[in-house]
Amino acid sequence: MPTLIPPINALDHIIGAPDATIEVVEYGDFQCPYCREAFFVVKQLQERFADKLRFVFRNFPLSEAHEFAMDAALAAEAAAKQNRFWEMHDAIYNRQPELNEAFLLRLAADFDLDLRKFADDMESPALLSRVEADFESGVRSGVNGTPTFYLDGKRYNGDYRVLSSFLDS
Repeated sequence: MPTLIPPINALDHIIGAPDATIEVVEYGDFQCPYCREAFFVVKQLQERFADKLRFVFRNFPLSEAHEFAMDAALAAEAAAKQNRFWEMHDAIYNRQPELNEAFLLRLAADFDLDLRKFADDMESPALLSRVEADFESGVRSGVNGTPTFYLDGKRYNGDYRVLSSFLDS
């Protein structure tokens, strides 16, 4: 069974209790309709397992299939530079049908981000490298599509819609 490479680390986007007993990592594409479905499943998991769950998101934009996947990943990373990654992450998935470049800028304005910094960061080679590093870690971990989940460092090959049942067992 494939394992997570690298393990969760300080560079990851992490939400949840540091001492959580359940670690869920998702490799996701912001424009993937299945990732949007999984987003709502993860939200339910976060509510249900609360302080027992730590969730990590890693970018895996499938740019050849999704025109705005890379832009959305860069927007989330640019928002992270202003401590708003999770707000951007959630807003993109909640409003995924609206996804385009102008929409991402509107979200940045809605979050009162410094728009000049946001635009500069969107063009930053460092952020592109960050997204590419997530993607490459996914490839090394055996990711071949989105969404792909890892539970406590091991790939979960079941249906993400029943992830809750799996965590109960």
